[in-house]
Amino acid sequence: MQAWTVQLATFGLGAAGWTFAEYVLHRFVFHGASAKRLGAGEHRRHHAQVDYFAPWWQKGLAALAAMSLILPLAIFVGSGASGVAFTLGFVAMYLTYEVLHRRAHTHPPRGPYGRWLRHNHFAHHFADPRLAQGVTTPIWDVVFSTRLPVEKVRVPRRLALPWLVDGGGEIWPAFAGDYELVGRRNSDANTRRSDAEAANENRSPSTGTDG
Repeated sequence: MQAWTVQLATFGLGAAGWTFAEYVLHRFVFHGASAKRLGAGEHRRHHAQVDYFAPWWQKGLAALAAMSLILPLAIFVGSGASGVAFTLGFVAMYLTYEVLHRRAHTHPPRGPYGRWLRHNHFAHHFADPRLAQGVTTPIWDVVFSTRLPVEKVRVPRRLALPWLVDGGGEIWPAFAGDYELVGRRNSDANTRRSDAEAANENRSPSTGTDG
């Protein structure tokens, strides 16, 4: 096998490694027992406020930290070139995840994969945050039996994604097969406090008419 094919395969292995790390971090750290763990508080704030994202500089530092940990280990296990290829694949997939995750919240889907990613991810947000932990792929949810088969995601109106609704606050017909809006559109201090409590306790936000 030619050297470049080995490095390409190793790059792909690194990318696959990120999808596993994504699942493990999401399930056991961000949604672990304590909201005080590193990254868990930020993530649960994101659940309570779906338009909130940790700042990019934090994500950049996370990528640098991952490289500093993975690169020497990967070089130790394999050759220098393979270690670099694995690490680059891991970090590239991490950055891809960050882009796909943010776009899921801010832009409508383009194609079947984008539609699946959003439907699966917002089932996680609004149906059961303990399940559907994979964002970029369902593979690890299948392996570890944490899939969340929801036909239609019930989205609280107050938390509706901007691309999901029209100017009148109703679901665009193109998305009506995958989502439905419930509850009131406006939120108050009590509702925001309830959403924060639900996020910290790994519960879905209220979808009743009370908000």
